[in-house]
Amino acid sequence: MSTTGTPDLSRALVPLPGQESYVRKRFWHKVRRTLRLVPFLDKVIAAYYAAIDPATPRSAQLVLMAALAYFVMPFDIVPDIVAIFGFGDDAAVMLLAMNTLSPHITPAHMERARAYLAAEQAKADNEDSTSHG
Repeated sequence: MSTTGTPDLSRALVPLPGQESYVRKRFWHKVRRTLRLVPFLDKVIAAYYAAIDPATPRSAQLVLMAALAYFVMPFDIVPDIVAIFGFGDDAAVMLLAMNTLSPHITPAHMERARAYLAAEQAKADNEDSTSHG
């Protein structure tokens, strides 16, 4: 907590050992689980693509992985199960990381993220129509 009593979300951007493997193991599961719940999911996926891109500087990769680890964690300051508000702290952490590292999240990363989301959305819509029809 900061001295004002509000959570200090910048600490979520501190790289820790094991974060990268943690994110790589759990990221896509979290994305699929939150497909229709997180309005900024395209940016999260783009950050992931930037974090695993060999062209991204290692220091940027580490900070992005720290932010992504916060997104993937099953527990955080505001639990994600608290409807819309539960992703507010995740959004704040991702926004902080993305604003700081925006030069390393390229249009190609965003395009790849949007293409992934479009394919997943189409797959989910198809599953919905076949299960309800």
